[in-house]
Amino acid sequence: MGKGNCSGVTEFILLGFAEAPELRVALFSVFLLIYGVTVLGNLGMMAVIQVSSHLHTPMYFFLSHLSFVDFCYSTVIVPKMLTNTLNEDKAISFLGCTVQFYLFCTCVVSEVFLLAVMAYDRFVAICNPLLYTVTMSRNLCVELVSCCYLCGMVCSLIHLCFALEIPSYRSNVIDHFFCDLPPLLSLACSDVTMNELLLYIVATFNEITTIVIILTSYLLILITILRMHSAEGRRKAFSTCASHLTAIFVFHGTILFTYCRPSSGNSMDTDKVATVFYTVVIPMLNPLIYSLRNKDVKEALRRMVSSKIFS
Repeated sequence: MGKGNCSGVTEFILLGFAEAPELRVALFSVFLLIYGVTVLGNLGMMAVIQVSSHLHTPMYFFLSHLSFVDFCYSTVIVPKMLTNTLNEDKAISFLGCTVQFYLFCTCVVSEVFLLAVMAYDRFVAICNPLLYTVTMSRNLCVELVSCCYLCGMVCSLIHLCFALEIPSYRSNVIDHFFCDLPPLLSLACSDVTMNELLLYIVATFNEITTIVIILTSYLLILITILRMHSAEGRRKAFSTCASHLTAIFVFHGTILFTYCRPSSGNSMDTDKVATVFYTVVIPMLNPLIYSLRNKDVKEALRRMVSSKIFS
């Protein structure tokens, strides 16, 4: 379909990184390596938490779901991106495009709320340690995680329904490596001001809501830590929060940069780089952050490896 001809589409072309054809093999190798580490890291984290009885606590229950979400949205994006990096045929069906966007958006929004829930969990553990197991009951943990997934599905469904109302496109060539909403809206022939406004409002609302929960939780945590008389107690409290804070800063920073600013100021190349970071790199970093900085996870992993060797 040529530019300037408005009509319905049956498939889209994902340009990906077509502007750098000489780097195709290098990009494929790097992304494949990152994806391999992502799969091994997140599935490994889930396995370690599942088989280690001393990790069957609310914190690690939430961490296992964080690993699951990271694995899912990376898998929704990266395999198709790897295929398109080497192949000349970069087509994706209209249905495939909508499914990819819906699953990706569901996972990302779920992770945004999941990180906020994990901040609340840390608040209860540090500020009310004697009531921790009672407050963070198994039922409450399941309900909180279910709400995270529900928020992700609802937000994604809202965006998808509005996107499906677009009657025609001036081109079927998407200047991106997956079916994200902003580049898709840029191809629409009809007025998509409402879609862009809705994307901005929903993303900003989700970010503000979760960041308020996170900041409030960590402010109360900081107050509690400063009141501790034991230096060892303060050190342990800080160490349990360090990994989570690192994951929050990295993830929310890229989300805010990509979606919570007016679309008129967006550069597609800049957005590509930011999107690569949180769709490809962050799912790899999260299990590394939590495993390398977490003594319990490292000990559980050591026990697993030792038991396998001796068996």
